[in-house]
Amino acid sequence: MTTREFDGIRLERVREFVWEMPREGDMRVPARVLASEALLDEIGEDKTLQQLRNATHLPGITGHAICMPDGHQGYGFPVGGVGATDVEEGCISPGSVGYDINCGVRMMKTNITYADVQGHEEELVNALFANVPSGLGGGGIVESGIDTVDAVLSRGVDWALEEGWAVEDDLTHCEDEGYRPDADPSAVSQKAKDRGKNQLGSLGSGNHFLEVQRVTDVYRDDVADAYGLEPDQIVVLIHCGSRGLGHQTCTDYLRKIEKRHGDLLAELPDKELAAAPAGSELAEEYYGAMCACINFAWVNRQLIMHRVRQVFERVFDRSWESMEMHLLYDVAHNIAKKEQHRVDGEERELYVHRKGATRAFPAGHPEVPAAYRDVGQPIIIPGSMGAGSYVLRGGEASMELTFGSTAHGAGRLMSRTQAKQEFWGETVQDELREQNQVYVKAQSGATVAEEAPGVYKDVDEVVRVSDALGIGDKVARTYPVCNIKG
Repeated sequence: MTTREFDGIRLERVREFVWEMPREGDMRVPARVLASEALLDEIGEDKTLQQLRNATHLPGITGHAICMPDGHQGYGFPVGGVGATDVEEGCISPGSVGYDINCGVRMMKTNITYADVQGHEEELVNALFANVPSGLGGGGIVESGIDTVDAVLSRGVDWALEEGWAVEDDLTHCEDEGYRPDADPSAVSQKAKDRGKNQLGSLGSGNHFLEVQRVTDVYRDDVADAYGLEPDQIVVLIHCGSRGLGHQTCTDYLRKIEKRHGDLLAELPDKELAAAPAGSELAEEYYGAMCACINFAWVNRQLIMHRVRQVFERVFDRSWESMEMHLLYDVAHNIAKKEQHRVDGEERELYVHRKGATRAFPAGHPEVPAAYRDVGQPIIIPGSMGAGSYVLRGGEASMELTFGSTAHGAGRLMSRTQAKQEFWGETVQDELREQNQVYVKAQSGATVAEEAPGVYKDVDEVVRVSDALGIGDKVARTYPVCNIKG
């Protein structure tokens, strides 16, 4: 049996791309890393494996703690981590969800080709940057009061539909139709709502972006046809989350857990895994607050998509309907959902924590939208500004191997601080434009440096592993045309 060791943590190769950390000591379950040798070497460079082992101590954790091919060190729970806990005897862990609740991605299709965009790149990137709020702090597409925030938290994209920011088709092509019914706006603090009210319809900063892309490759013709994708087509990718509202909500509940459930916290190897016991008052409060933040993030991306439609109308002098600017899909990251899964031959209800991981339900699953149920749920895997992104579909092995999950992106190789030391933003912008024909516009050069292509893992390798394991199957590849960042 092939084994690898990183800082005293031993991994055994179960089969190709599957590495198991055997259960030892106080671990409640074993852990698994899904990676090639090259990706495993990168995963082993930081504290990802230690954090994965720590996650196996969560009360009620089931099956395996899992690290996806794009895994890297996070806050408590590794980014790219999946952990399923029993909803009756386990726990729900804000530390295993993360600060940016429902940081996710959506892709919008068009009938425009790359030839239609060539010559308009600079005009388009400037118009998008001018009309889609980005960067730190306030400023959104909708200037809202607390009543509006409460409505968004409660109703999700239904609110956007009623207010004229969405069409019915947008809801039917969004995970959960853009609405979590368990949302409880009263469980979200006034401070969180105050932070969110001026950020509704904004990208934010960091790794969030809006990118116009062209489809370069199709790998599964039948699935691509069901998704409405073909070579040379222009699509738009939006990546952002719940902004300051989600961050504040996570902070609030981490502090509450420290006060109310210090005994559970003391049993965990890392207090950043902070969790509330299943069935406790605080667990129910957090779940309601988290679902409300999920709704907020879906509306946030919906408003940005609506504004993108308006920008395209002005730049190309056509209606968005005539350009067939329709939502392909919207997928959520950084969530913990109650889901039914078969474990050891028994159906169980679990909190499935996906931190920097994507839901990947296969064909036939009842929660896949009707339009895609015959082929499987769309999955969107963004790459860096200088690499391709991918559209996948939920693989047949996902339910057995990963609680219906796969990777969510390329995964970082270096910290933002290190990135700014190694890259100069203006140089990165110039190289992307001259060598890759990618137009990038951002609030600062530092932002571009933090997100330079060299900061990320090889997205092609991440997707290769997902495809080979059958948890997320390659459908199409896209490549950047222009990109705006905060």
